Amino acid sequence: MQKPLLWVTFHLPQELLEPIKSYVDVKMWQDPEFDMPQDEFEAAAQEADILWTVVSNRVTADVIKRAPKLKMIANLAVGYNNIDTEAATEAGIIVTNTPDVLADTTADLAFLLMMMAARRTLEGARALYQGQWKGWQVLGMTGMDIHHKTLGIIGMGTIGELVAKRATGFDMNVIYHNRHEKPNAYGAQYRSKEDLLREADFIIVLTPLTPATRNLITKEELALMKKSAMLINVARGGIVNEDDLYEALIKGDILAAASDVFVEEPVPTKHPLLTLANFTALPHLGSATVETRLGMVSRNVESLLAYFNKHSIPFRVV
Repeated sequence: MQKPLLWVTFHLPQELLEPIKSYVDVKMWQDPEFDMPQDEFEAAAQEADILWTVVSNRVTADVIKRAPKLKMIANLAVGYNNIDTEAATEAGIIVTNTPDVLADTTADLAFLLMMMAARRTLEGARALYQGQWKGWQVLGMTGMDIHHKTLGIIGMGTIGELVAKRATGFDMNVIYHNRHEKPNAYGAQYRSKEDLLREADFIIVLTPLTPATRNLITKEELALMKKSAMLINVARGGIVNEDDLYEALIKGDILAAASDVFVEEPVPTKHPLLTLANFTALPHLGSATVETRLGMVSRNVESLLAYFNKHSIPFRVV
């Protein structure tokens, strides 16, 4: 009896495939450095019974329509905005993700980005490495304190709560905006989006990317922020309008910004935001620790094994 074909659309050490090898034939993207091009991904989807995907793989309605054998997609991420879940539902395709394993790690990264922007660490490191550091000056490379400042969190899910928890250690005043108020969010106080934008010294965006949150932060929202405020995005590209953010930064409408995520990833090196000294960028490192990435793989493996053995499938979103 022929085994189903599992297409792993990213490079994975062989030993991590051991638990599922007896159930499937495996094809895998072999380049450990570069993402699988979309056209090659779409060709793989056409022959796959199961796809093991990452966020750079766009599983559109058209991809699903041209994948007649596809029965399951295991997505190596907590977010699944790269997958057209409505089309998957209509086609009877199971979709799973990796929740409750990367929250602490991503909260750490969010706090790191806020501190990097506040203390201008990327700008300072670049000056040092390029031989531009000429000596100590009273106001040379001075940034902003975060302690005793107001942190605004947009999107108070698990990661947002863990960021609020970390902020208490820095004596920050924490406010948040969310679809629903949360009574026990480490002392954080609910605000409307507009009031949060006006009050906060630092704003961290943590919402999922949905049709309702696309372009959630545009020039109108940026205009409400303090000129001394900083905006940090560790959610998804597309929530913050990148063109409007660029304009706000060069005009001085806000002091600085930082992002771990972009609309196009990998982000082109000629991207306008990357030309700005008051913009700090990281290459989508939110979950990038050994422990967390292995935990994410484990979640997907657990879902796949349940599927193979006809058990109830954990971490299912469709």
